[in-house]
Amino acid sequence: MKQYDGKRTIDGIVVTVDGAPLDARFDVRVFDDKGFEWSYEGSAPRQLALAILADHLGDTDRALAQLERFMKSVIANLDNDWTLTSSDIDKALA
Repeated sequence: MKQYDGKRTIDGIVVTVDGAPLDARFDVRVFDDKGFEWSYEGSAPRQLALAILADHLGDTDRALAQLERFMKSVIANLDNDWTLTSSDIDKALA
């Protein structure tokens, strides 16, 4: 099971998957070229939703199809520091 973590630090935003930096997946689509954000609906939270779903699902087409709903229901509601597991993501997508 994978674990995704997001933190706001003095050096900026850090998002990891199992301790390694999460790929923003600009190769799939660029919603916000500045990277990730959360706790609201917008382009940077959409980029985070894409990155998490593409990594979790291993399928960019499925990630894009689920993106908007996941961004609005999960990413827009995250606290400053957060953790999502594969199980949490599966539940949100169900």
